[in-house]
Amino acid sequence: MMAMAPGTRVYLACQPVDMRKGFDGLAAAVQEIIRADPYSGHVFCFRGKRGDYLKILHWDGSGLCLFAKRLEKDKFVWPSKVGAVLRLTPAQMALLIEGCDWRRIRLQPKWPGHNLSSKHL
Repeated sequence: MMAMAPGTRVYLACQPVDMRKGFDGLAAAVQEIIRADPYSGHVFCFRGKRGDYLKILHWDGSGLCLFAKRLEKDKFVWPSKVGAVLRLTPAQMALLIEGCDWRRIRLQPKWPGHNLSSKHL
């Protein structure tokens, strides 16, 4: 698993991308789809049309890192909002990578009387 500095944001591109893309192709997708700087130090997640393949692009300060995972029997849980971009917490990203349904996780309130759910992230 990659180490992330505090303040690192995790972006999820909801529309599928061509999984043949490598560093440069995904960096261009970050700019075109997510409208962000691929060299910002943030984490960018993409998946293919079939839904069983995930690629993550991250600038670690010295170069671009490309993480890839293919699920053998399932599909990654992905929103159906084509064209949208979502922000995930690092914990949600960890669940996504494991193939879990990260959308069903609810955070416990940090103080009494405050209701914080994953819908508010």
